[in-house]
Amino acid sequence: MAVPKRKVSKARRDKRRSAVWKLDVPAFSKCDHCGELKAPHKVCPVCGYYKGVQVIKKEA
Repeated sequence: MAVPKRKVSKARRDKRRSAVWKLDVPAFSKCDHCGELKAPHKVCPVCGYYKGVQVIKKEA
């Protein structure tokens, strides 16, 4: 069976689709070693520690 082409207005359709493109705020967590903000599950770029273990040698 045929369906009317303009059953839903363009404004209503676009309002529904607009929420797909919203960006989330990036998550940050504190480094256990130095206290700086870092991305979760990543090596700290400041001190080089991950889960209490030094992964990258950094100078103080």
